Amino acid sequence: MPGEKAVIDIMDRLLPQGRQSRCNESDCEIIGLGDRQYLFTTDEFSAEDRFIESDPRTLGWNIAVGAISDIYACGGRPLFFAHALTVANTWDEQFITGLGRGIADALLESGALFIGGDCGQAQQWRCTATVIGDYTGQPISRIGAKPGDGIYITGRIGAGNVQAALGLVPLPKVPIPGLSGIKFPLRSRESALIKRFASSCIDTSDGVWKSLSIIADLNKCGYAVDSLPYHHAGAFLVKIARLPSLMLFLGECGEYELLFTVTAEREKTFIHEAQTAGLHFSRLGILTGHSRTVVEKNHTFDMGTLCIEARDYQSAREYLAELTAWYKKQESQQ
Repeated sequence: MPGEKAVIDIMDRLLPQGRQSRCNESDCEIIGLGDRQYLFTTDEFSAEDRFIESDPRTLGWNIAVGAISDIYACGGRPLFFAHALTVANTWDEQFITGLGRGIADALLESGALFIGGDCGQAQQWRCTATVIGDYTGQPISRIGAKPGDGIYITGRIGAGNVQAALGLVPLPKVPIPGLSGIKFPLRSRESALIKRFASSCIDTSDGVWKSLSIIADLNKCGYAVDSLPYHHAGAFLVKIARLPSLMLFLGECGEYELLFTVTAEREKTFIHEAQTAGLHFSRLGILTGHSRTVVEKNHTFDMGTLCIEARDYQSAREYLAELTAWYKKQESQQ
């Protein structure tokens, strides 16, 4: 079966085009309706995303935020939300009500309005969410960064990978602080400031390493990362599971934060404006000319040797095993 990129290439080649940006240059498409332009994004979520499902309200929130984050990654404002929702046949009315309340929470906080969609029922749940937004000026692209730009993220790393790990690795039956209520953040205020300063931006729906690699690939540069702010529950979990903390950075289950770059000339002003607005961002490192490295616990990992993608494996456990083997090989070479 063709891989994901091959499928996208086939569709791009065959279908008549009506968009103004290319799908690999932006988290959203730009579409023209009348004399106005809008941002458009659509994403499918399912059990394969490994969101925590024990609390339906949190699940609903995370699904909605996962879709809306693409609008914020482009510096836009969400206006309308639609979904094709297939509920699991094991869900009762109480669970579905909780799910709906979680989606409503995210829409109310973001200002987006629900405009309908489709509904079905199956053994496994899935939800295809579509968001339409608008913007002023020019939307942020994934392209525009250059060597020397600082790399920033809006929050901590690993919330998505923490949730995925729960079903993949054996864990002792001890409470993990902050785990039960993992909710992806809505970054509306941060997005407004990022739009003014960023040379590129992407949301971390596929994890931080994959997102940073996309930025580096599109802008034909490398990176040097030396500071990774891990999610508190994630740091605790990898410790008791005896996994390298770097897995929270490498894994491809995202936390839906905004990862962006700022030119060296504008960094000082950006930091001042962020502090004035009461917003916190973490600086991960800088973009470089070619090499791709991450420093973790006095070890320098050559990310240029990492050619492992989750979609290339039949199971998540096989993917995790390969990722761990790569880590150990890199560690042994120090």
